[in-house]
Amino acid sequence: MITFYPGPSKVYPQVAGYAQEAIQSGIVSQNHRSAGFMAVVEETIRLLHEKLAIPADYHIAFASSATECWEIIAQSLTVTSSLHPYGGAFGKKWMEYAHRIKPMILPGEADVLCVVQNETSNGTQVRMDTLAQFRREFTGLIAVDAVSSLGGLAFDWSLADVWFASVQKCLGLPAGLAVLIYSPNALRQAEIINDRQFYNSLLFVHENMEKNQTPYTPNGLGIYLLMKVLEQVPPIAEVDALVRQRAADWYRFLAEETDWRLLIENPEQRSDTVIAVQGSEEDIRAVKTAAQKTGITLGNGYGDWKSNTFRIANFPAIEDWEIEKLKTFLRRYVC
Repeated sequence: MITFYPGPSKVYPQVAGYAQEAIQSGIVSQNHRSAGFMAVVEETIRLLHEKLAIPADYHIAFASSATECWEIIAQSLTVTSSLHPYGGAFGKKWMEYAHRIKPMILPGEADVLCVVQNETSNGTQVRMDTLAQFRREFTGLIAVDAVSSLGGLAFDWSLADVWFASVQKCLGLPAGLAVLIYSPNALRQAEIINDRQFYNSLLFVHENMEKNQTPYTPNGLGIYLLMKVLEQVPPIAEVDALVRQRAADWYRFLAEETDWRLLIENPEQRSDTVIAVQGSEEDIRAVKTAAQKTGITLGNGYGDWKSNTFRIANFPAIEDWEIEKLKTFLRRYVC
């Protein structure tokens, strides 16, 4: 079965071998404070900096999911409250989650601006020039949810203080691990707040990561697999060029060679990694069923668009021949 589901999505085929290697080598049975496991953590952090072009002074930690990163930001980095401009279901969920921890009083009192860079639910995207405008106009910390774009697109890391993503999308790995990237300014704010009462307090996490350790027993297999995938993938500039070219091809193909309608009409707002296609409920249901019979899984719609869209993941792990097979199916399919 070929999957274009936008998360959890296709895993790099090499991951099966990497998992076997991890078990046979015994690394997944090692204590998380052992020299062997600490070496894996150190190398994974080094590769993240190298392959994703993360600035040397930005810190990196691991979490279980992007949702846990929402919690860390609310508890450890938010003094009063956070501001959440959003255009989709996940941005709204982040706002609701954060405001249960630090309720919004007045928008002017917010000290963290929270932005979903790539909204998986509807295939929209906040581009770097918009983030640059936020950076110029907002004086507090900026936190970016990059769940469906980190590892697929190149970022100007200086435009935000916190970036985070789960690994089951553009990084081509199984779910269960997230990467949290934070600037010196974010660390200073954490030190001022001095939150140490929670399981995932950022200062406690940071102090352990400085020693190439995690505060508690981590997803050791996930970290090892991330290291191995980072070894195999090209630098982010090359991946970014591939993903953007494929996205342009997808949007041209859907507009010119099929009768389907794109959900997002404005090209400037369209995601490069998640493509949302709109139709009637009947047509959407029928095309997903027909695709499944040919061995292709299309992504369901989500939230307000659950029944009238399907989504196509445009992630690096998806291969050219798989894209061509889906295009051939869509050319022949009459809605």
